[in-house]
Amino acid sequence: MTRRDALKTIAAAGGMALAGASSAAAAGAPGGRTFVLVHGAWHGGWCWQRVADRLTQAGHRVFTPTQTGLGERRHLMSRAITLDTFTLDVANLIEMEDLGDVVLVGHSFGGCALSGVADRMPERIRRLVYLDAMIVEPGRKPFDALPAEGVAARIKAAEESSGGLSLPAPAAAAFGVTDAADAAWLERHLTPQPLSTYLSPLNVNGPIGNGLAATYIGCVAPAYAALNSSRDWARNRKGFDYEELAACHDAMVSAPDALTARLLDIAAH
Repeated sequence: MTRRDALKTIAAAGGMALAGASSAAAAGAPGGRTFVLVHGAWHGGWCWQRVADRLTQAGHRVFTPTQTGLGERRHLMSRAITLDTFTLDVANLIEMEDLGDVVLVGHSFGGCALSGVADRMPERIRRLVYLDAMIVEPGRKPFDALPAEGVAARIKAAEESSGGLSLPAPAAAAFGVTDAADAAWLERHLTPQPLSTYLSPLNVNGPIGNGLAATYIGCVAPAYAALNSSRDWARNRKGFDYEELAACHDAMVSAPDALTARLLDIAAH
């Protein structure tokens, strides 16, 4: 064998090894689940880092999309972004990655995309998990689910900060995050939220959850007051399992171990 042939053989073997490693990572361990974790307002896929690491280490596949106009996609901020955009962000990921039997988790504002995806592609979803999430009725707008005084304050903040383009990110304490290091990390990453997403309707044809197996996890230590009505809705809704977690609203930041354990327990059923 010539030196050139030897190098070709080594390169081919290396490529096959890399391809095999990539496939194994994508497939996860035998019996592993597929999780798609959807962030809330002002956040991005980055906020799931601690939970995603734990799920991956346990042998599961994890995807953490960032919605248009936020996080590393903040350069796409636009008045044209709607709830339909957010639904498509997640639905397109599921379609392009050929995902099925998905445990779809939506945190806070991410509950709107969860409802949209459940309506669009129910056959791809194993279970819905609304994590301290906003519940918006079909045809209604996110602002319809919030207290009137809170809506007025947010619109005023958007006008003053960006001429009505976006909502400025609040301090970490607003989400119940009080640890200094966690708060600093969170505030470095939070980005403005497109105001238009709060003003656009949830376009779905069926009921919330579309009849899929669904669990609502209320984070109650402390409770995020803006979502009191959503937690009440889920607590009294037939077909929804309601649970509570002793963690703040941003449980993926403050209590990743407890949240991961809860997600794994829910996904096992």
